[in-house]
Amino acid sequence: MKIHEYQAKAILSKYGVAVPRGEMAASREEAERVANDLFRAGASGVVVKAQIHAGGRGKGGGVKIAKSVEEASQLAEKMLGMQLVTHQTGPEGKKVQRLLIEETLPIASELYLGIVLDRTVSRPCFMASSAGGMEIEEVAAKDPNAIIKEYVDPAIGFQPFQARKLAFKLGLKPEFINPAVKFMMALYRAYEDTDSSLFEINPFITTTDGRVFALDAKVNFDDNALFRHPDLKDLRDITEEDALEVEASKYNLNYIKLDGNVGCMVNGAGLAMATMDIIKFAGGMPANFLDVGGGANSEQVTHAFEILLMDKNVKAVLINIFGGILRVDTLAQGVVDAAKKTNIQLPIVLRLEGTNVEQGREILAKSGLNFTVAETMKDAAEKVVAAAGGKR
Repeated sequence: MKIHEYQAKAILSKYGVAVPRGEMAASREEAERVANDLFRAGASGVVVKAQIHAGGRGKGGGVKIAKSVEEASQLAEKMLGMQLVTHQTGPEGKKVQRLLIEETLPIASELYLGIVLDRTVSRPCFMASSAGGMEIEEVAAKDPNAIIKEYVDPAIGFQPFQARKLAFKLGLKPEFINPAVKFMMALYRAYEDTDSSLFEINPFITTTDGRVFALDAKVNFDDNALFRHPDLKDLRDITEEDALEVEASKYNLNYIKLDGNVGCMVNGAGLAMATMDIIKFAGGMPANFLDVGGGANSEQVTHAFEILLMDKNVKAVLINIFGGILRVDTLAQGVVDAAKKTNIQLPIVLRLEGTNVEQGREILAKSGLNFTVAETMKDAAEKVVAAAGGKR
């Protein structure tokens, strides 16, 4: 689960991670009030930052500096409601509904800090780079040696000597070593306590007056651990998520919208990935990832159909089911019931294997509906791509 920058900074602040003074504003009037408070508190300027779940906001015009309350008010009025387009939003962009108004700081240097789970070694990896302010993927592509890594043993946690090692390798001046170590230790505590999957501070800055700050903050939580954090679950902003993905989550369906025209309904994440691959191999483009799970019932299949049909780009549907936990005849009856209930008119190709597969195919054959039953995954992919209009 992603959250906004202002929410991430509020969490970090609770753990002692230094962040600039600032508040969220959802209107021009609120932005004006926050800016006025900051200037009265001694700020030399304020930054007006669009709050969307995407990077590259600065390049897209979503981060602006104001030297007065009036300028901050004007920038807020211009940004709120705008469709902000960045390299991560796609050409459609995201509507800006909230802003973060915070103080400017006297920056001496911009660095990068991040924590992510490295699944290849099953350990958290604390990363650092002197190339702050840049996309870390771009830094890694140009110069992998510019990224410093320190792996954390989960049994003992992140240790002060590791933080000092990172601070020295970043080339920090002596007066910044201890503040940076304190910052990193607090950052890791926040990462661990909140069951996060990603913490990214870019840039992590030093200032001309000897302080360190998280000038920006990106935090993602592990969805599977949110049951332990009801307070964090409340931070979810569904307006930033795809509407179909939000709808699917209501029924415990794993759905991700893609750009193709072949709708996919599969039981099992691995089989779903393989299904998308073979559709591409056949010259088509999957419209989604949709895993109904191993224990899908007729109701879930119906909801899955409804969600597939909400995507106007879908021209044909491929149902690829391996009946293990769920018998194929039970699944087939669920598909028939769902197809009748949703009055689906699109061509549907099915590839079924597993327990009671023959009974399942018989149910489909006798349904009187527009089903095409394929023998293999390759056969199914070729048929559904043809039904969707051919190779793209």
